Amino acid sequence: MNELKSQILDMVDFIDYQSGSVVSRTISKNTKGNITVFAFDKDQGLSEHTAPFDAFVYIIDGSAEIKISGDSLLAEKGKMIIMPANEPHSLKAVSKFKMLLVMIKGESEEK
Repeated sequence: MNELKSQILDMVDFIDYQSGSVVSRTISKNTKGNITVFAFDKDQGLSEHTAPFDAFVYIIDGSAEIKISGDSLLAEKGKMIIMPANEPHSLKAVSKFKMLLVMIKGESEEK
């Protein structure tokens, strides 16, 4: 990850698609959170799960169906979504898609 510091990165070309697979590449990871880029081939996805922290997702390329607590949303290139902590969610590639996932660990600032 040190080789990525102090560089301008092209997120579209940062990770390649692989046939029939979901691949990921970590940009940054520490005790406070992580930043990861994922590439999903068409019809690939992540099964329903929860996370203890809000997750920010930015769609870099393509489109995905994102389900949060049973509600289905279509996320396309250039769009973002925040998946709330402790809510069940899943993702499935409608077309090949790439996403940037940012998770920051900490207390909620909502009051």
